[in-house]
Amino acid sequence: MKSVVILGGYGGFGARLSRRLAADGWAVLVAGRNGAAAERLAADLPNARALVADRNADLRPLLETHRPYLLIDAAGPFQGSGYQVAEGCIACGVHYVDLADARDFVCGIGRLDAAARAAGVVVVSGGSSVPVLSGAVIAMLTADMEDVRCVEMAISASNRATVGASVASAILSYVGQPLRLWRAGRWYGETGWHRLRWVRFFVPGRAPIRRMVALADVPDHTIVPDTLPGRPATIFRAGPEFSFQLLTLWLLSWPVKWRWLRSLSPFAKWLLPLQGLSARLGSDRSAMTIEVKGWGEAGARVRRWTLIAEKGDGPEIPTIAAHVLADAIVARTLAPGARHAAGAVALDDFEPHFSRLAIAHATEDRPYVPLYRRIIGPAYDAMPRPVRDLHDVVGDLGAVGRGRVTRGRSPLARLVCAVMRFPPEGEHDLHVAFEERDGVERWTRDFSGRTFSSELSQSGERLVERFGPMRFSFDLPSDDRGLTMVMRGWTVFGISMPLRLAPKSEAREWAEGEDFCFDVPIALPGIGTVVHYSGRLRPL
Repeated sequence: MKSVVILGGYGGFGARLSRRLAADGWAVLVAGRNGAAAERLAADLPNARALVADRNADLRPLLETHRPYLLIDAAGPFQGSGYQVAEGCIACGVHYVDLADARDFVCGIGRLDAAARAAGVVVVSGGSSVPVLSGAVIAMLTADMEDVRCVEMAISASNRATVGASVASAILSYVGQPLRLWRAGRWYGETGWHRLRWVRFFVPGRAPIRRMVALADVPDHTIVPDTLPGRPATIFRAGPEFSFQLLTLWLLSWPVKWRWLRSLSPFAKWLLPLQGLSARLGSDRSAMTIEVKGWGEAGARVRRWTLIAEKGDGPEIPTIAAHVLADAIVARTLAPGARHAAGAVALDDFEPHFSRLAIAHATEDRPYVPLYRRIIGPAYDAMPRPVRDLHDVVGDLGAVGRGRVTRGRSPLARLVCAVMRFPPEGEHDLHVAFEERDGVERWTRDFSGRTFSSELSQSGERLVERFGPMRFSFDLPSDDRGLTMVMRGWTVFGISMPLRLAPKSEAREWAEGEDFCFDVPIALPGIGTVVHYSGRLRPL
């Protein structure tokens, strides 16, 4: 019988993991600072006993005394933590897994690789819903994709799920804090618990779930762009069951963003009682979804995997991930060394555990036709390849190059440029971010740090470009030289306006060698030229 030390083995996730491994035949050493709590849980489990242990202390004497096969760190929090537990395991020849979802901690575990290999032990960080389960799902969804453009993930927990102190501290550690996201071919600065969005979770045969989620910082934000072909844009969101809980944290994020507060982590001790007051409200349903978009031999695809856990089984999922890793270590399918958990196991390894619980999951797979290709039709394929490459947007795309801007001279022209946030006159380094969602594209043009955006969609056989309350519809005549945007109508706040009063613009796109070239003049009746920008780009 193999033995396992579970640090924090009586906590929210630790207790579930202790029960799970004890039922699977492991000799479980329930460890933590609270000896009484460890004793109470161990007394209820077969082949279990309690240990007093502090993850912040030197654990080598404990490991040398009990000689476990494996140690699983379920204590946390891992944000800002060092690797002393893993290093102690390596020194004593004990395999190591943790339930960390702290981005820097999980992604930095590789620094222990040489030592772990020399000791012949497996060291795996991130044995939780992310990145081990998320990594297994992403590998399944992208198996035949040659160019993955974006990966979006979301998790929403049941309000009845128990939130431990380490989980509360981990959440609050990034609320309002700066974090980095990879999108459009470069790193962007974002704010934790911002970029709110409603997400619908749907699995056939189960009632759908619709909840609000917000940007959370997880290892996948680094791992996914670094490991998938195409280096896709990656974003992970999470949220509680009730939107008022999420919005409360969103409001509290602003004092942190403005640097009035250093962090919300010290308030974790108040978060738990507040969550406890509403614990009996809501449902016992949790959900997770991952959507990928990319290109393969069959063209552009959109694939979405969704899981819904009922009867309070959602919090079992992180412990299932650790259990699957423990099984892989016993089976010797993981070579010695230190690594993050993404890609360590396959989604099929989770199925036996899911099948014994109220957990259902399903995968959707559908083709996608990019916006310009839909509108232009068969003539699209006749256009030069650089023009097609820049308009084959599915999920995410970035392009870089140079641009030139000329502004109108009249006071009214300068006023319009200021209101529309058009860039200043001159030569500029240019980056354009293309973000597609549900068939609608958002283009953000960055001229040397000055950005302005528009939204493009389809209406019938025409392209519609929206700038704030104004919408302009265009025909897109094209040939083997490129395309032209010919304005056919416009509205303001949904009210149709006379075409003779519309801005005068006939944008052109063509190719020169490998470059996508563009020329966009904009003039207004009675004012003349407002802005004229042109340049060349190459996709990233």
